[in-house]
Amino acid sequence: MADHTFHRPGPLKQTNKAHKTGKHRSKGAIENALKGKVSLKVVSRKHKQQQRKDQRRNQMNQLRKNKREEVWLEKRKLGGQNTAPFLVCLLPLHEQIDPRSALAILESCDSELLVENSPNGTVYINLPRFKQRFAFVIPPVGRGNELVVLDYLKVCDTTMLLTSAAFGEDEIFDRWGQRIFNMISAQGIPTPLVALMDLESINPKKRAAAKQAAQKILSKVLPEEKVMQLDTASEGLNVLRRIGGQKKRIIHNKDNRPHLLSDIVDYVPNADPNNELGTLKVTGFVRGQPLDINGLVHIPGLGDFQLGQIDAVPDPYMLDKRNCGEVRVMNRSDPEKQTSLQSEHIPDPMDAEQTWPTEEEIEASQNETKKMKLIKRVPKGYSEYQAAWIPEVEEVEEDEDDDDDDDDMGDDPANNDDDDFMSCDNKSFEDECEKRDSDTEEYLDSVSVASDAAINDDKYDQQMDFQEERETLQKLKEARTDQLWPDEIDTPLDVPAHERFQKYRGLESFRTSPWDAKENLPSDYARIYQFPNFDRTKRRILAEAKEFDGVVPGSYISLYVINVPKSSWTAFKSAHLADNVIVYGMLPHEHKMCVMNVILQRTPDSEVPLKSKEQLIVQCGYRRFVVNPIYSQHTNGDKHKFERYFRPYETVCATFYAPIQFPPAAVLAFKVNPDSTLALVARGRLLSCNPDRIVLKRVVLSGHPMRINRRSATIRYMFFYKDDVEYFKPVKLRTKCGRLGHIKESLGTHGHMKCYFDGQLRSYDTVFMYLYKRVFPKWTYEECLVRTAEHERQQKMGKRQEEAMAE
Repeated sequence: MADHTFHRPGPLKQTNKAHKTGKHRSKGAIENALKGKVSLKVVSRKHKQQQRKDQRRNQMNQLRKNKREEVWLEKRKLGGQNTAPFLVCLLPLHEQIDPRSALAILESCDSELLVENSPNGTVYINLPRFKQRFAFVIPPVGRGNELVVLDYLKVCDTTMLLTSAAFGEDEIFDRWGQRIFNMISAQGIPTPLVALMDLESINPKKRAAAKQAAQKILSKVLPEEKVMQLDTASEGLNVLRRIGGQKKRIIHNKDNRPHLLSDIVDYVPNADPNNELGTLKVTGFVRGQPLDINGLVHIPGLGDFQLGQIDAVPDPYMLDKRNCGEVRVMNRSDPEKQTSLQSEHIPDPMDAEQTWPTEEEIEASQNETKKMKLIKRVPKGYSEYQAAWIPEVEEVEEDEDDDDDDDDMGDDPANNDDDDFMSCDNKSFEDECEKRDSDTEEYLDSVSVASDAAINDDKYDQQMDFQEERETLQKLKEARTDQLWPDEIDTPLDVPAHERFQKYRGLESFRTSPWDAKENLPSDYARIYQFPNFDRTKRRILAEAKEFDGVVPGSYISLYVINVPKSSWTAFKSAHLADNVIVYGMLPHEHKMCVMNVILQRTPDSEVPLKSKEQLIVQCGYRRFVVNPIYSQHTNGDKHKFERYFRPYETVCATFYAPIQFPPAAVLAFKVNPDSTLALVARGRLLSCNPDRIVLKRVVLSGHPMRINRRSATIRYMFFYKDDVEYFKPVKLRTKCGRLGHIKESLGTHGHMKCYFDGQLRSYDTVFMYLYKRVFPKWTYEECLVRTAEHERQQKMGKRQEEAMAE
């Protein structure tokens, strides 16, 4: 038999490179994946024409030409000789800086420069060398004027930030400057420009270092801006050249709507002395988009109004005034086409009634009425005979809002029926709370304030608000407890669980289980408006606003705002807001009420948790109002978990009732401090106006294993009645260690139950049952209007009477 010898390769065997197909699959890989299956061939009806090189070059040239024309038309809208001037806001970053000194340098920077002042204090500068015009406004500076500064910046084209080198390298911002800069950054700064003053007062050898230090500090907050010097006439001319030539930042909320800053304001009361309404005549330049005479306008501090007439007024600030014409009527409103001021839908209580109720329905309704509790508010000290004559009786079964408040951690420590949360050691937490500052103090990033004077303890204690200190500490404890044991509450002992949680239901999966958005809606939903497709409506309205044939932006006109109450105008004028009236042209549907959803993020200097349904002052776009929002998680699903607290360094979605507004729009949330000042607690953006957003409140019932036998276990302390076990048997159970299970049967009459799980429980494990119900915001919308002293006095008297009746 022959001896067969086989060749065995050694370590020097040649190995060839494997074929690399690149980012696509090879033919063999595709054949292995298909395994003989033949895919359908898609035939495209669209003919794809291959462009030649010269065709592609011609197409790029056309696109470039169109872009240049758009930029040229955009520049012509502002600053030209026959268009609206550049509107510049002079905003100091230090309270001791006088902005009028900077304005004086700009007024004297050129010999041919023409300066004119409007009746409201706006300074117009006409510069023939650049063929441009500028308008400068100076907002009031100081604590308490932050909202006025925000209103000015909403309509300005450029923000000129003034700082001084005389205060030192570390004093670019003072306390007020840092505070207002945080607010305008959250709102959106329109085309910033930083001017450094008083640099020549420093030693010439230290000027370069001082300017470099200021640039270094400001580059942290405005990295793209270069600090410009403003001390001489030539430097002032450079600033004007920069204002007229720099690329303007787009603020969509301002550019998508027509707006006007007044030069002249005149209130004309009606001829009838019994009529408290009048006409407000506002004169100024129209900016933004074309203005509709039949649309509504919004004046911050006054409200929404209709227009009666628009007059074309000659521009008094033109360089060549020989071509000025006369005042002529441009347009008058049409009562048939004019938008109504009705903001709420008036529901018909008989809208859903189609047939007469049957005898069974009447009997069921009478039985339900017997179960209702009769609540009567009686003054203290009244006898039963005296109380019988009081007809004010309210029928309450179990209000949704009361149930929400019961599920939350109660404000009253004595009410422990439903809010017996698990106890914890709060010693370390109290020590942490003492180290935190309240919302009344602002966070300063680059400012350090120190004092060497001795502190008088008695005087310091007199300035403290001990009631506010106790409330804040209690809120911090409750928020900390909710964070440690989220949504976990103890089942009440005296009330059956199926009655206490009758509005809740279990879900197989929070993400995939269905929930009808139109189920069990509150009565307030009958007063709001809803779009079939909000995003599509927004795109259509914004596109139509740009193509609308109305008053062209840049025109100098007079608006006749009709039906303005005399009392409101008197209060508005007494609040020193009548010098600069701002008028916004509203888009269609923006006066109607809806459910608004906004994304909010806590500011770094606000560390006190905000509770759901706590009152906030919200500025959304051009509106400012008072609401009590509810918070939910910002997720991608169709259901969103309710958040009891808006904690620091978190991002949530706030839901409340407010007039419709089309995004994008910046949102600022303020909280009123005990000293009546405002603290910025959150910032964000408008998400949508959608009442179908489902916000589910969760409660977690906990139980503990008593006996464990492989996959079955006896659970106690979750329920205390046998009926509750039978009622909640279909709901799935979960454990802290990740086990899933269900209730098998009840054991005894005291709430013990036998449960089966997908694995053996640990002795230290805890069993949870998740229950959900949908929550809705409260209708607490109130416009931030300037009110008279008489109205405030009547409101306070009404609150005192309600408190007395409640006692």
